[in-house]
Amino acid sequence: MAKLQPPSEFSTRTFKFLKDLKNNNNRTWFQGHKDDYEMFVREPALAFIEAFAPRLAAISPHFVASPKRVGGSLMRIYRDMRFSKNGEPYKTNIGIQFRHERGRDVHAPGFYLHVEPGGCFLGAGIWRPEAPALRAIRMEIADRPKDWRKVSTNKRFSEFFSLSGEQLTRPPKGFSQDSPHLADLRRKDFIAIASVSDAFVRGRELPANFGSSVKRAAPLMGFLCEALDLAF
Repeated sequence: MAKLQPPSEFSTRTFKFLKDLKNNNNRTWFQGHKDDYEMFVREPALAFIEAFAPRLAAISPHFVASPKRVGGSLMRIYRDMRFSKNGEPYKTNIGIQFRHERGRDVHAPGFYLHVEPGGCFLGAGIWRPEAPALRAIRMEIADRPKDWRKVSTNKRFSEFFSLSGEQLTRPPKGFSQDSPHLADLRRKDFIAIASVSDAFVRGRELPANFGSSVKRAAPLMGFLCEALDLAF
């Protein structure tokens, strides 16, 4: 009998696996369904990353789409148990980050796809930047308030994305209560989020649809990269 070939796109079987994993988040169940993980999660994820690579290069040649099985754009399904509050060993979502070529980890600027039944979303920006990077972004906003307003509120961006993440309750050190864009200066994250349906993720059109969607956030990403002295 010929060996089944993994699908080249996310499917209803992908979402079924994630739902089943959520209800059976233990090593015994996962090991018994490892073939399903490979066929319906990892392989289509790697195929998506590879298919998206030329579209990403058209947005910016300085972001990386790496379809490596380990250490590439696809994030590990294994939780870091040091930070797992409930002790569950596996993530019940698929996370894919296309980070900047100079980025070392998830705190680098990047575009992001989150696949989770009933909770899919797209992301762009930088999550939990380290203190020097965070200050550099805040200074860039303070020094170029008109440019920040242009990239963060233009219609093409704001009709699809919303800036999200945690904020300080008070102005950050070195900024006054009267600073322009104070709400944005208080941000701990500079990430744009857009919720999408499960159907958006399924099927062969995902690379094209994801690409046209995150391209809306390219001016924001360019602003952040300039603040961090990164090529865009």
